[in-house]
Order: sequence, then structure tokens, then C-alpha cells
Amino acid sequence: MIKISIITINYNNLNGLKRTFASVVSQTCHEFEYIIIDGGSTDGSAEFIKENEIYLSYWASEPDNGIYNAMNKGVAKSNGEYLLFLNSGDEFYRKFSLEQSSFELHTNDLICFDLILRHNEDVKSNYPEFLDYSYLWNSSIGHPSTFSKKELFCKVQFDESLKIVSDWKFFLISILKYNASYRKVNSVLTIFYQDGISSDIENYSLIRVERNLVLKEYFGFLYNDLCELQILKNKISLLRSSRKIRLLQLFRIIDII
Repeated sequence: MIKISIITINYNNLNGLKRTFASVVSQTCHEFEYIIIDGGSTDGSAEFIKENEIYLSYWASEPDNGIYNAMNKGVAKSNGEYLLFLNSGDEFYRKFSLEQSSFELHTNDLICFDLILRHNEDVKSNYPEFLDYSYLWNSSIGHPSTFSKKELFCKVQFDESLKIVSDWKFFLISILKYNASYRKVNSVLTIFYQDGISSDIENYSLIRVERNLVLKEYFGFLYNDLCELQILKNKISLLRSSRKIRLLQLFRIIDII
């Protein structure tokens, strides 16, 4: 069985596709299959893919129902034990990143590496050593830096009814419902360019709406209590950051756990 499947989805982002493609095919490790799912682009992407199909195990360029429909199509065509979604525009951190990371791919369902967020400047995203509900409430691990075991997709797929947070839902349900095993590797794997819909500040309200829909669906009987718990945690966090509170703690006048 092939160890790794790299899946790239693209729609009318030829320049980003070229960057991702160059990053993948220039890797020092060649033991992987490469799949590109294009949504019927009209900017020359399909022609570029066809010109380079010798490097691909599978590709398609046809209309789809959005990002997560395209990602599910890629999953269906993959043969790897582990899948990595490196979507159009994103790239590996270094030419030997895949080779180094391949030695970490054993046993666990989700194997997460660090990620560089690139916009005006680079910011390193350090994911936690352990994942729990509290972390997944407001955050997630990055799909461009996480290898997911193919077997997981027999239990949970990307929810195509969601526009932005289906990858977050995939990790949430995999871990909290199906008890997927998780391991963190303290090494940068990929660079994520913050020019997609999930990084657009105008979409933040939709992100919260979609996340709440998922939380209510799967944790409805606990939802209100968990909301209150999160509010209390946020208040405690603000108190801890207060200079006056720190001084009071220093002199043992008050104590905040």
C-alpha cells in the first residue's frame, strides 16, 4: 500500500496551483501519490494540470459543489495509508520536509506538525501536545500540516453542507466521537497562505455560526453548560492578564487558580 497521498484542490488559482505543484514535485522523497482535484477552472489551471499529468496519480477538472466536495473526491481516489491536504497556494516548508515527516507516520490516526502562517509576515503556529474539548471549542489543528489516516474517512467525511469549517468538524468528530489517536511532532511541515475564505475577516461570523451548528448537533444536551464554562474561562484568562491582579497575587492577597 502507498504510504502517503497528497491531495491538492484548486479553482481558478493558477499561480497558487503552480506554487503548490512545484513544492510537491521538488520534494526529496518520491514515495507518494499526488492527486489534483480542480473545480472546472477557466484560468488555465486545467491546461497546466494536463501538461504535467506525468507527475500525477489522478486528476480531474470538472464543476463541483465547493471546497469540501472537492476534498471528498480526492479522498475517494486516494490509495495512501495517510492523506495530506495541501491545497492550491500552500507549500512544503523545505524540499526535504516530506522525507523527514514520513518517518513519523506510524500507528496514530492523526499526526500533526507545526505550520507557518504566511501573510504580511510569517507566524509559526504551534499546535498542542494534547487535544481536548476545550481546545477544539475555539480552535483546530491545520489540515495542511496534519496527516490523516485513510481509515478515518470510513467513519467521517468532510461535511459538504458547511462552507468554511468542515475540516474543523472532521478533526472534532474524529477525536471526540471516534476516539482517533493524535500525536504532535515539533517540526514545521508546511506553509499556509492566509488568502483563503477561512482567513477573511468578513467570514468570521459565518465561521462562528457554522461551528455552533455543529456543536449543537453533537453536544446539544451540554451546549449551554459548555458555553457558560467557556465564558468563565475567558474571564479567568482576562483576570490573569491584569497587572493589578498579578500584584495582588504576588502579595498573596488573592489567589486565582
